[in-house]
Amino acid sequence: MQLVHDILRAGLTAMIFACLGTLCVGMALAQVMESTNYKLQSDSVNIGGGLSTSSSYTLESTAGEIATGEGTSENYELHAGYQQMQEVYIAISGANDVSMAPAVPTAGGTATGTTSINVLTDSPSGYELTIKAANSPAMQSGANTIDDYAPAGADPDFTFTTAASDAHLGYSPYGDDVVDRFLDNGAACNTGSSNAVASCWDGLATTTESIAMSTSANHPSGATTTVYFRLGVGAAASPATGTYVATTTVTALPL
Repeated sequence: MQLVHDILRAGLTAMIFACLGTLCVGMALAQVMESTNYKLQSDSVNIGGGLSTSSSYTLESTAGEIATGEGTSENYELHAGYQQMQEVYIAISGANDVSMAPAVPTAGGTATGTTSINVLTDSPSGYELTIKAANSPAMQSGANTIDDYAPAGADPDFTFTTAASDAHLGYSPYGDDVVDRFLDNGAACNTGSSNAVASCWDGLATTTESIAMSTSANHPSGATTTVYFRLGVGAAASPATGTYVATTTVTALPL
């Protein structure tokens, strides 16, 4: 038997639409042993076996284990024995396209939209959910762009703030598994344990940003993270009219 360990990846792509002016077109099982750098999730007590290799194959074998094999029922799947594939199930759903509302005037106003993402996994170590923009800035309309939201400091802004000359798109994740960066103490972000709705705003980037994480399995219900998007246009800003689109990818990885 060839022993293979796969890291499963699931991803969804969503589009965020915003209209400016007159044009508008309407996503716990603990490790048995661990050290600073490694975690061993399974061990084996047996009377023989080991690792054998050739130029084309790798064989990992054991002898003496009992009650091994696969067992299934309507709701569960059992892989008993050290040599059974250590499969991890992960599924992601949601992340539908978002149409921002209302249509934002070219000088002053805001538009909002949301999408919800559910991640379901039986990974004993949990999962991580990330978000990434396809372009920089994320929101584009042909050659025209709208800036990504830029917080005042290293942490997200607790309140979405738009100066008179600003035109920008920000996002804020909300849910039980939101990472520390987007948690708050009621006034500031990346501190405290609260997760106020539509608070702690950041800008999209072409590098992946972690927005939710869990350290345990969540089967069978999964966990939902809602991402709020907000487009702000200051009174003195004058972005070109058109239909702007921001394409983002959310990815769920088992840990």
